[in-house]
Amino acid sequence: MLLRDIVELEQQGGESFFGVPEVELEDVLRGGSLNLLELPAVQDRPRLFSTFLMWLLAELFENLPEVGDLDQPKLVFFFDEAHLLFNDAPKEFVEQVTQTVRLIRSKGVGIFFITQLPDDVPSDVLAQLGNRIQHALRAHTPRDAKALKAAVTTYPKTDDYDLEEDLTRMGIGEAMITLLDDKGVPTPVVWTRLAPPTSNIGNAGRSDVKAAAESNDRWSHYSTEENRESAEEKLKARLERATEESRDANSTGSDSKSSGSRPSTKDDDGVVEKVLKSREGRSMINTVLRGIFSILGRR
Repeated sequence: MLLRDIVELEQQGGESFFGVPEVELEDVLRGGSLNLLELPAVQDRPRLFSTFLMWLLAELFENLPEVGDLDQPKLVFFFDEAHLLFNDAPKEFVEQVTQTVRLIRSKGVGIFFITQLPDDVPSDVLAQLGNRIQHALRAHTPRDAKALKAAVTTYPKTDDYDLEEDLTRMGIGEAMITLLDDKGVPTPVVWTRLAPPTSNIGNAGRSDVKAAAESNDRWSHYSTEENRESAEEKLKARLERATEESRDANSTGSDSKSSGSRPSTKDDDGVVEKVLKSREGRSMINTVLRGIFSILGRR
């Protein structure tokens, strides 16, 4: 099953996505910077999309120190189209997202999930999110009506609004908002008109995006793909050398008729076992396993 999942990721482009150079945490954490990870080609590859994002969160969790409650977070994630994370997601994945969202706050990292309908995010994950900014919902279908009721239940009780009705009456740029105050207590629900950002809203031209990327001081680091020797290639070379040594040892003292014979299957198995138990073999195995189980390693 694990091998099948790895093959599926590879078929979706995982080999290039998780190649070298990889995303450096120091670049993500650079102060005063806004990192835009554009993924238009993976919107129909939810497994690859979710795997990468959870890998990045897992790396942050493993490497960042505990800092407690900061005045300002070190890093804030905004996951747009959050439903792509959870479409057909297994139970284990949802549990790991829930645990990561709960614990990564103490590392100084904030997480926002952005989606059109609140029930796109599993309830266990939704329960870990203290801030709610809900734009208008239109209950045109039974699915929409169910999502509307789900949205109402995520807000603190209020006598100022009929949330189930008012959420359908809001206009463009308006939202129902509740946040956590300095003591971690949800603030009263407020019907708010949001100030638009002082920037262009629309699709950026491909030439503009490319020009901005190439002008960045990290362009030279990320633009050149490295083809390092893989763990598989290292193990294969080590196995071939060990096999040759085994053949030479078996041929010593043999007559001319048997000198060219291949070692037995048992001998080959011993060579494989010897390679896997070597320090280099164990190191490569641990590296591979850490990459595979970084998401599930803290269960």
